Amino acid sequence: MQSEVMFAGFGGQGILLSAKILAHAAMEEGREVAWVPSYGPEMRGGTAYCTVVVSDRLIGSPIIRNPMHLIAMNRPSLEKFAPQVKPGGVILVNSSLISIDSNRKDVDEVRVPVNEIAIKIGSVRSANIVALSAFVTRSKLVELDTLRACVKTEFAKKKKLIPLNMMAVDEGQKAVVS
Repeated sequence: MQSEVMFAGFGGQGILLSAKILAHAAMEEGREVAWVPSYGPEMRGGTAYCTVVVSDRLIGSPIIRNPMHLIAMNRPSLEKFAPQVKPGGVILVNSSLISIDSNRKDVDEVRVPVNEIAIKIGSVRSANIVALSAFVTRSKLVELDTLRACVKTEFAKKKKLIPLNMMAVDEGQKAVVS
């Protein structure tokens, strides 16, 4: 089975990093993975998005028009990409910055105040990890323990950031568990 995840927001929100961590977690679980970043010339503050394709067989093309899932970190991203998500997918909405819904009844829309959660645990810069953890908890695309290990690996050279990002993983999970 193949799943595609679109991560979208503005530059500086850690869009590419969170997508990279998801791709790493899927690889650790023995899956085929494609990671395709895209961003505007502005980088920080400009539009950034990234697609991760996860499959149990070889991936024919990493270019996806209609992803199965969407993590929208800002309103322009939700407005642009939500209509393209396949029915039955998950749309994770950063409700800290997005006051509208996707207007989709055929998807599992999850609204999480990721910025507020990140600020509460110590840094808004961990919002991407909060969102990633909430998405993984809801979609079950990879195991949460695998995600935790990959977050630790990603921040291994900046060990002081590991505790903050482990809290971000825990809080993201809590935000979507009923």
